Amino acid sequence: MENLVLHLDNIQKSFGGLRALADVNLHVEEGKTHAIIGPNGAGKSTLLNVCVGRLKPDSGRVTFDGQELTGKKPHEIAQIGVARVFQTPEIFQELSLIDNVMLPALSRRDGAFAFNPHLLLRSQSEIRDEAEHILGDVGLKEHLNQEAGSLSRGDKRRLELGMCLILHPRLLLLDEPTAGMARHDTNQTIALLQKIKERGMTKVIIEHDMHVVFSLADKVSVLARGKIIADGSPDEVREDPVVKEAYLGGAHE
Repeated sequence: MENLVLHLDNIQKSFGGLRALADVNLHVEEGKTHAIIGPNGAGKSTLLNVCVGRLKPDSGRVTFDGQELTGKKPHEIAQIGVARVFQTPEIFQELSLIDNVMLPALSRRDGAFAFNPHLLLRSQSEIRDEAEHILGDVGLKEHLNQEAGSLSRGDKRRLELGMCLILHPRLLLLDEPTAGMARHDTNQTIALLQKIKERGMTKVIIEHDMHVVFSLADKVSVLARGKIIADGSPDEVREDPVVKEAYLGGAHE
């Protein structure tokens, strides 16, 4: 039986007179990779922002493992077990790569830094070792002391992914994780996300690159004009005439 951990129930969101999301229902199974695709302007990034509380829906609820996400602070969302990677990498530009990866872990416990010097030194040593290992996983270990702002866009995205992984999230939300990457970098990122999947982490991915979607997704939901118009396996969605119309002939009403 499916163990559904992320629930979006009857989500509606409008900006002025524009309805961005209309009665969206989405349910994600634990341990699976669920891709959300759709034409430009379909509402995909709005949906992800609603998931992490950056936007409050006009109506409806978002829950993860029975806990509501809407309105929570970033560190509270991290403590629940949800991490996210957005289209524009959110990193500390002037800090080194190793410091960028360590910082989320140091603040994970209670949203603030501990000041017990003995505890802090021990935890820093353990966290540094883990941060180095994660930088190796994302292919950036040789740059660990480099200033993050000097990285290429693709490497910044991998760094932000590393910052998420050190939180040991149960759910990882990714908004176009390969945007701006060359094909070689894209394939490296696909391999990394496949490796993460083997650890049982649940992922929701918004992605334009169908090569990425069909390499990673267990299930695909198609969003068009703020509505879910199709759900299914990658092969089912690929052959769905309604999906083809949404992409090739204008969004389906």
